[in-house]
Amino acid sequence: MTLRRNVVWGSFVTAVALACVAAYAQEKRAMSPQRTASAHVLGKWSNVGKQTYVAGGGNYDGAKWIDVTYGSPIKRGRTLFGAGADYGKAVLLDTPIWRAGADVSTRLKTEVPLKFGTVTVAPGEYTLFVDLKENNWTFVVSRWAAQLRYDPNNKEQLWGSYGYTPDKDVVRVKMKLEPQTHSHEQLTWEFVDVTDKGGSLALTWDKTTAIVPFTFAG
Repeated sequence: MTLRRNVVWGSFVTAVALACVAAYAQEKRAMSPQRTASAHVLGKWSNVGKQTYVAGGGNYDGAKWIDVTYGSPIKRGRTLFGAGADYGKAVLLDTPIWRAGADVSTRLKTEVPLKFGTVTVAPGEYTLFVDLKENNWTFVVSRWAAQLRYDPNNKEQLWGSYGYTPDKDVVRVKMKLEPQTHSHEQLTWEFVDVTDKGGSLALTWDKTTAIVPFTFAG
């Protein structure tokens, strides 16, 4: 009986410990999870139909990657953008421009030159921002580097959009705003309508999608 009691007690202690670990992990989860939107472009399919454990089979040769990495905030019942004189204040958090994400600055990394409007962005890594005005959003690509860990003494890199200045802007181009029927709980960046000529970047949160087209340059 003693052995059995010890086994039961040990199981109980283990269960309680696991529950505490789970609760601690839940408590420590990031408020705005990190995400990456990716496009794999300008490749050529070979050996189509050959079993390679991808849809349709074959290999996608010579392709290049484009990634947008960002913190993905959740609405949680808040009013996000507002209206009139208060438009955008809730997400700007006393910064001059929206990081269009959360925490670490939103970053674009591209292996191919991308043309936004009339400006070509060379392959490399950049930060992305959105200049918020009511019914008038501007997509910004910047040469500011991102701080991966917050350091208030680092004046050469940005945390989010704190300390942003426009002198390092590479591109500023208007975004097309599209109202949504449903309220989207979590902010997302994604690539849409991608072809061998270009595509668009789409930012969706709450009932707004903002789109900026690009083409492959060079």
